[in-house]
Amino acid sequence: MQYMLLIFDCDRPEPGDPRFPEALARVNAFADECRRRGAFVAAHPLQGEHTATTVAVRDGKTLITDGPFLETHEHLGGAYVLDCRDLDEALELAALCPMAAQGTIEVRPLAGVPGLDHRTATGA
Repeated sequence: MQYMLLIFDCDRPEPGDPRFPEALARVNAFADECRRRGAFVAAHPLQGEHTATTVAVRDGKTLITDGPFLETHEHLGGAYVLDCRDLDEALELAALCPMAAQGTIEVRPLAGVPGLDHRTATGA
């Protein structure tokens, strides 16, 4: 079963920050562990919420707003998609995620929707 690990409220040093090499090494080690277990599907950090644009359609009109739609105190920093044998493995990997030490990791199973096309541009 696939799970999404949503990463909230973690400090992510940027390239050039003296903490960056160590943080990058921890994140890469985590991804390598997920790959070793055959669980790694995808992972992507997000740029800051100041870069967000929100799109909504109401009564046939497209509404575009700068910034995130939801007002929240939690910052969504990125996500992993993992293919785990069960929730226990997903929770175990979430605890190993280096961002769990300073932020929080929300673990959610991906919904299986019959007939929904999940193919990528390459057809995988």
